[in-house]
Amino acid sequence: MTTVDAARDSWLRILRATGLLDAPETSSLDRLTRLAVRLAGAAAASVALGDRDRQVIISAAGPDNAPPVPRGTHMTSPLCRRVIDTGAPVVLDDTRWHHQTVHGLAVRAYAGFPLRAADGEILGSMSVTDTEPRTWSARELEEIGDLAAAVETELRLRLAHGRSLITAARMRAVLDHTPEALVSIDADGTVTGWNAASARLFGWSAEEALGRDLAELVVSRGSRHVYYQSLRRMRSSGRPSQSGDRTELVAVDRDGRELPVEMSLQVNIEYGEPVFHTFLYDLSARRRAETLREAQHAVTRALANAGSAEQSATGTVTAVVETLGWACGEYWRVDPDENGITRVYSWTRPDLDLSEFVDAEPVTLRPGQGLPGAAWMSGHDIWISDLTGDPRDFLHKGAALKGGLRTAIGLPVRSGRRVLGVLAFYDQAVQEPDDDLVAMLDGVGAHLGRYKERRRAEELSLALAASQRHLDRIVSQLNDFVWTFEVTDDRDLKTVYTSHPDSFGVFGILMSHDAEAIMETVARHIHPDDAPAFAAYRETLASGMAAEFECRITGLDGGIHWVWTRAVPRRQDGRLFIDGISTDVTERHQLADERERLLAQEQQQVRRLKELDKMKDELVAVVSHELRSPIGAIRGYAEMLMDDPGLAGEHRTFVDVIDRKSAHLQRLVDDLLDLARFDAGHIGLDIRPLSLEQLALQAIDEHRPAATVKQIVLNTALAPGLTVHADPVRLRQVLDNLLSNAIRYTPENGVVTVTSGKEDDRVTVTVADTGIGIPTEQYPRLFDRFFRASTALESGVKGTGLGLAITRAIVDAHDGTIEARPGRERGTVFTVRLPATPAKD
Repeated sequence: MTTVDAARDSWLRILRATGLLDAPETSSLDRLTRLAVRLAGAAAASVALGDRDRQVIISAAGPDNAPPVPRGTHMTSPLCRRVIDTGAPVVLDDTRWHHQTVHGLAVRAYAGFPLRAADGEILGSMSVTDTEPRTWSARELEEIGDLAAAVETELRLRLAHGRSLITAARMRAVLDHTPEALVSIDADGTVTGWNAASARLFGWSAEEALGRDLAELVVSRGSRHVYYQSLRRMRSSGRPSQSGDRTELVAVDRDGRELPVEMSLQVNIEYGEPVFHTFLYDLSARRRAETLREAQHAVTRALANAGSAEQSATGTVTAVVETLGWACGEYWRVDPDENGITRVYSWTRPDLDLSEFVDAEPVTLRPGQGLPGAAWMSGHDIWISDLTGDPRDFLHKGAALKGGLRTAIGLPVRSGRRVLGVLAFYDQAVQEPDDDLVAMLDGVGAHLGRYKERRRAEELSLALAASQRHLDRIVSQLNDFVWTFEVTDDRDLKTVYTSHPDSFGVFGILMSHDAEAIMETVARHIHPDDAPAFAAYRETLASGMAAEFECRITGLDGGIHWVWTRAVPRRQDGRLFIDGISTDVTERHQLADERERLLAQEQQQVRRLKELDKMKDELVAVVSHELRSPIGAIRGYAEMLMDDPGLAGEHRTFVDVIDRKSAHLQRLVDDLLDLARFDAGHIGLDIRPLSLEQLALQAIDEHRPAATVKQIVLNTALAPGLTVHADPVRLRQVLDNLLSNAIRYTPENGVVTVTSGKEDDRVTVTVADTGIGIPTEQYPRLFDRFFRASTALESGVKGTGLGLAITRAIVDAHDGTIEARPGRERGTVFTVRLPATPAKD
């Protein structure tokens, strides 16, 4: 027998010893090859037994749409030969020089591991292949190596212990090396196998889990119907499952904590009985990552749609709270003066009533006060997992606990080292710090801070541009020359800004843009008398002090322009600037000259008017004095004629008319003389204490008959015991004039009311009527001589317009005041105020 024949016999013995060539199926190896494809993310995996010249595939897994590779297929692979020759793993990232086809797919990446018997003899290889070059990660190689070890273990058990023990050993190897939770159950759902990953995921040990119903052990009540449906489908099929029945459901661990899992339920026929293998993949990390990514995307969308810095903060809070399903979120903005932090936005989940917490006062906190104030001052995240057990006491904590809140998070929003605000989040569940979540929230805070700074810079830039445009618009409407100069270290002037086109209208000269050139131009055209003031002005500006002065500039047209210039210094970033404005005040000087001329002319006219007024008063006094004697004689002769018994009929009527008219003339002359005397100060007053009540009652009684004729009611409300210091005759004249006017200008059935009282050191007398009244605009002229109100003229009531003028003259002589105003409904109210004590000399 040749060496080749001996090797082939050895190879055949190994295949027969394993029993794999005669077995109708090798589901456990098929499961491992499928698991290898899944864990490595590869295109195919296979297990082959044989020597370097020939191999037989006993298990293979490839794409779902690829035709299955029949068990027992013979092949000769140079890559498998290398594994068998070297007895070590062969890993190739790119196999372009080793042409091989698996499942009809060209192999471009290869990872193969040797399979050994217990004595070290090479049994074959397990390989994983891909259709594109790739770099195998250490974790992938470790997992493939573990699966190869599981295959190797099964082969060894088959060789050593026979068919009955191989199944148990194979399951133990699979369970020990599978990183996912794998549970074996019988047709009734009772646990028959429980690996270490299941123990880590659910908290139950293998001893505690074996023999129990899987649904009652780890499936939540709400998901059990999904689990039972999947189990019924597998049980009713009664045949092995290649791809498994994948279902998502909610599982619970030993502590009752719910977690999302993906269940892959597979069935194998072993020894004529179905055996169900349940792979449970924990989706918590994936769901958590998806949620965090969704939150980040929501924040990005909110910032992209924000139209202002405030909208960015509110959008961020809403996006985070809604996405993560938390109870409440707030944004607190650090005040510009950094003396406090103010809540500007809060969002609460619609199904919760947290009004007592959200509406709690105050909404502005001091530095370090409350969770937002503490996060602001510390500049670091503050995470409180459970408020009930946290010893720290902060503002609004009681309201938060009353609202069922347990977790509180404070997150500073910063720009560089400066904290712009604080994001605060709250939830009713106890949330332990999560590194990924903390990193996401830190990223949100940083993103929001950068956005707010960028938005702030944009707003400042826009505001600056708008201010510049606004300034330009304002300056363009001015007739002034506006400028800003910088004073350099050597006291020279440098132009920062000038309203260049406005210079000609102010100076009569088109100025240069250069500051020194402007000063030189002014120096050349300034009036010689103003040159010293200009030099002093320049020196004051160069020293950084405010200054102003006026000067005369000779324009290009030869005309003189008066220019008023004022300037104010300011320091900015260590630099000295002078802001100034120059105004053409030539017209003001011209108006001042014209005003002086007009004032002199007006003064001359006033003097002439005073002289004319004096001449008028003298004429009136002379005429009145000259008329007094003739009128007295006429009245005397009229009285004599009236006393003649022989005068009767028409002649007596004529004499009566003469008497009445002459009496009217005499009163008019007396009034004119009284006014002349008052103006000249020639009337002496006999000031004495008087009973105002008694004097007023006498006047009222004398005017009562005239009031009775017109059916006018005379009411009185006189305060008793009032004493006034006045001339009784002149005060009676005042009362008579006021009562006479009130009765004269009040229609029939009217009311005239006389009241008296005391205000401080003054005694007041008021005469109010319900008469025809006076237009409001005519009250200021009511006490002028010969003035009569339009209502009096329209009513046809006779009068001279001297009574109220005399009344005011008498009151003024008593150091008193008189005023008139409209009544509440109609008529006029006159109020006289006189001293209650003697006037001092």
